[in-house]
Amino acid sequence: MSDDILVLAYSGCDTCKKALKWLEARGVSYKTRPIVDQPPTVAELRQWIPQSGVSVRKWLNTSGQSYRALGKEQVDAASDAELVEWLAKDGKLVKRPVLVTKKAVTVGFKPEAYEALFPLHAS
Repeated sequence: MSDDILVLAYSGCDTCKKALKWLEARGVSYKTRPIVDQPPTVAELRQWIPQSGVSVRKWLNTSGQSYRALGKEQVDAASDAELVEWLAKDGKLVKRPVLVTKKAVTVGFKPEAYEALFPLHAS
């Protein structure tokens, strides 16, 4: 099953650590990919963003240095296609963790969203 679940995470990210701990506590096996070294590709983003049910702008890590370096005005002026290109080039720009399963993609860590994907009684 670990091949079915991919988590793009950054080792220095507390939210990522919480998400991975949550998965481990429930016995969910997964594969991790370092989001900074191997950011999502444009092709992955084009597939995952619609699957996530949120807009590309919700994929932005608005509290990170990469976002601040671009500046809100430049981000606001960018097209969705430009944002996808930027996200694919800079893993630190991506809100994390990104959890990819066969049935869903989630961005960021919300325990209730993870619970919906991995209910306790199913394990």
